[in-house]
Amino acid sequence: MNNVENFPRKGGRLRHPEKAKNTPNPVLRKPDWIRVKAPNSQEYTETRKLMREAKLHTVCEEAACPNIGECWSERHATVMILGDICTRACAFCNVATGKPKMVDPMEPENLAISVSKMGMRHVVITSVDRDDLDDGGADQFVKCISRIHETSRETTVEILTPDFRGKPESALENIIAAKPDVFNHNLETVPRLYPTIRPGARYFHSLKILARAKELDPMVFTKSGIMVGLGEEKTEVLQVMDDLRCADVDFLTIGQYLAPTLRHAPIDRFVTPDEFTEYKRIGLAKGFLHVASTPLTRSSYHADDDFQALRAARQAALEVSGA
Repeated sequence: MNNVENFPRKGGRLRHPEKAKNTPNPVLRKPDWIRVKAPNSQEYTETRKLMREAKLHTVCEEAACPNIGECWSERHATVMILGDICTRACAFCNVATGKPKMVDPMEPENLAISVSKMGMRHVVITSVDRDDLDDGGADQFVKCISRIHETSRETTVEILTPDFRGKPESALENIIAAKPDVFNHNLETVPRLYPTIRPGARYFHSLKILARAKELDPMVFTKSGIMVGLGEEKTEVLQVMDDLRCADVDFLTIGQYLAPTLRHAPIDRFVTPDEFTEYKRIGLAKGFLHVASTPLTRSSYHADDDFQALRAARQAALEVSGA
């Protein structure tokens, strides 16, 4: 086995035990357009303190998001419910893998209190995969959405869910019935790369989840995202766009894949800003209401502003159609 002395740990255990045997990848020098400043603002520190006091986890930290300094300085945080240990082991993800703890019954209340304290206009809620739960954690999503609606009526709610693979259809139905403003489920990559990048998921099942969400509530905004720089071809990215439009998805995000550690899936290449701009142009031409496509784009990056843009785009489309 390779030396794992410096491999990331969570508490006293390896954060990614399933990746410890992987041979470390070469270190690639990041281009100038991918670099960000280290977080050091007072607002960042206050946001971090609030998350700790409320005993909440954030995907910003757990997934090692490069935008954490900017977002937390603006008091934007993506809360990760259902614990901080995932039952899957995707090759790209920094979230710890293992046996999750019991679901925290106080999590919805603590989340609602934090949203109110921060005065959040738009909140994003995601979760780890919980294949160990009968409903995949859907009931906790429902409770969180409902409690925020009760305590912060002006706050819009965006959720980024797992795929609920092998779970009852009621899992998704109950979540949509709770009336989130945005339903997001990421495809993550092109179908050819699923066996190595997202082995626990199935591409067409994820597409079905997105299509079904829109069928259940035609007014909910649906959203999905992919990473590029994993070895995909441009034609494959365009096919993913077509598949998402067939599922009536409104909003697409595209960002550069950045390996959390040297033992995660390797970076194939750094996609240039011009290529991201071209993907945005093509996506809008294919009919998405909104496309966020930059090297640093992540699912919830600028989510508040993007939601406002989504609503404006839908209204403009309705006016053009005369509806």
